[in-house]
Amino acid sequence: MIRVDNASLGAALADEGDARHADGFADGEGSRPALAPAPDLLRVENLCISFKGKHGLLHAVDNVSYTAKAGEIVALVGESGCGKSVSSMAIMRLLPKSTTRITGRVMFEGRDLLTIPERDIASVRGREIAMIFQDPMTSLNPVLSIGLQLSEPLMVHMGLDRKAARARAAELLTDVGIADAERRLDQYPHQLSGGMRQRVMIAMALTCNPKLIIADEPTTALDVTIQAQILNLLYNLSRRLGIGLIFITHNLGIVARYADRVNVMYAGRLIEQADTSGAFTHPKHFYTLGLLNSIPRLDRPRTARLATIDGIQPNLLNPPTGCRFAPRCVGRVAACEKDPPLRPVAPDHYAACHRAELVERIAPTSTPEPAQSAVVRSEAILEVKNLAKFFELSTRGGRGKDHTIRALDGVTLSVQRGEALGLVGESGCGKSTLSRIVVGLEAPTAGEVRLDGRDISGLKERDFRAFSSFVQMVFQDPYSSLNPRLTVGRTVGEPLMVHGHSRNDARAKVADLLSQVGLHADMAERYPHELSGGQRQRVGIARALSMDPKLIICDEPVSALDVSVQAQVMNLLKDLRERLGLSYLFISHDLAVVRQIADRVAVMYFGRIMELADRDTLYATPQHPYTRALLAAVPAPDPETESTRRAAPLRGEIPSPLNPPSGCVFHTRCPMATELCREQVPALREIGAGHVAACHYAETGRAS
Repeated sequence: MIRVDNASLGAALADEGDARHADGFADGEGSRPALAPAPDLLRVENLCISFKGKHGLLHAVDNVSYTAKAGEIVALVGESGCGKSVSSMAIMRLLPKSTTRITGRVMFEGRDLLTIPERDIASVRGREIAMIFQDPMTSLNPVLSIGLQLSEPLMVHMGLDRKAARARAAELLTDVGIADAERRLDQYPHQLSGGMRQRVMIAMALTCNPKLIIADEPTTALDVTIQAQILNLLYNLSRRLGIGLIFITHNLGIVARYADRVNVMYAGRLIEQADTSGAFTHPKHFYTLGLLNSIPRLDRPRTARLATIDGIQPNLLNPPTGCRFAPRCVGRVAACEKDPPLRPVAPDHYAACHRAELVERIAPTSTPEPAQSAVVRSEAILEVKNLAKFFELSTRGGRGKDHTIRALDGVTLSVQRGEALGLVGESGCGKSTLSRIVVGLEAPTAGEVRLDGRDISGLKERDFRAFSSFVQMVFQDPYSSLNPRLTVGRTVGEPLMVHGHSRNDARAKVADLLSQVGLHADMAERYPHELSGGQRQRVGIARALSMDPKLIICDEPVSALDVSVQAQVMNLLKDLRERLGLSYLFISHDLAVVRQIADRVAVMYFGRIMELADRDTLYATPQHPYTRALLAAVPAPDPETESTRRAAPLRGEIPSPLNPPSGCVFHTRCPMATELCREQVPALREIGAGHVAACHYAETGRAS
């Protein structure tokens, strides 16, 4: 059994903050080390999972087999609904017995976890196998303190008393990089940032020194910089302490950077298995190839359009015969009508494809887009000048000291007519606050906001209505932003009816709008739950287009989508912009996505603009250390690139808005900060044609 005392754990994580690892992988000083041969820690054999429902039997997982060794990172990848999470829940015996039918075996150190008594599986959960869930906010109990939630498994599984359990909980928080652990133990989940909550989940998984950790999309909700910190932490734990790690994700860049082996799932089945290098450099299934081609990449020239995988996954209530990917496959032939077995196609490489040996030869090619010329200045459709937004916060129900939170502090930018301006930065930097002010949902504290030349910052609500048709918004989550009680037709047509269109005119306009975003007119009769994620986002775009806007604010419009669907929506946005002459303010924390859409890019941090330049200049020669840190944190879907690049994660998190730092707001995390940075706020200065940066050392070249 793997048992690690606190001193060992602390030593394993001591260098995590600056990414100096003995194996040289995380900081780019060497290639990923090969694992020594070891027996299987976990062996999943012919796992089948079905759910009984009112519409029949849903075949969620079909004949899945894979293994994981101690100290190994095994990735499960695929689109939402392919069975990744369901299979991991089956390993933990967390699926409801009354509606679930499970066959196969899950062997863990010689025991079948599917057949051992309930009292025994209860002792395995948490103590020997731990799980880190996708959303720490919903996984942590909101009414219990962090300390109590960490102490409970220590008292139940390890037999510690309350005092010893609290002391151990504080040590664990310190070991996963949370400062001031004693104070944090008495706080509640809502009082912690997203990165800290996810670190608490990791600490909770480590409480009983498990042999295996299942991480189910543990960084999906996190900014790219915090994501890099969390993943480096998990990588170190696996390597240094010999913990097996099953990593469930749809982010192939993460897989390339950290995983040893890859299992690709589609429609409930495993369709490819290989070591990471083989899967990425020589994919043997058209689905794997399609996923790789659909990712926007920073390590290659920008393409005019992203490759896409047309169609959607089959209905698993009535799965098709033959290859389940065939209806969407560019290489399908008559033989695909027969079910392909998962067969060896190369050393330690398996694929369920009749044409596996031809995949790379049939692969579609993409043409790099020419380098962008200098941005041509035209009439500004949106101008923001010295914009500030302050929120007053009172403590203890209004009886405590008032605090001023500076959500925006002197922001100046513009969007030219027909231009797409990318706005990037971590959560809490002020991106969404800026968008809410532009669409009239918030009033600015100071500064100007001009739409089409008119200052709207002081307009009353009734006066702003005239601009509601001028600027529209596409939201991040297409499911929560659509009314579940309204059909697609009602959702898209409602703005038209509000602005005086007749019912017949609105119906005809809705059909035209659905056609513009690539949906059939008969989808107007469907409800949001009857659509896929990509289709729901297309409905959101159609609704934004209903009033013929000139400016659309896209607030993280693809972050909640699978990579294949994300590529479809991004191509759609580019097509609509060219065809309709739209302007975009495109908000995202993903610089690879922004590069595909934007003409210019503005980087925000803690309510201020750190850098702004045309797209090609900013990506080629970033001048601000924060911009460089964001770019370095984006993983490339290429194991060879990731094995040699220097990717030290950005330290720390965004400072508390209740206690903002003096001088440059980034100096608390900047590796090059000096006394000047701590004392003086750097001005946003021009350092090249159309290139500005708020850094004391940008002009001298030190920042680059």
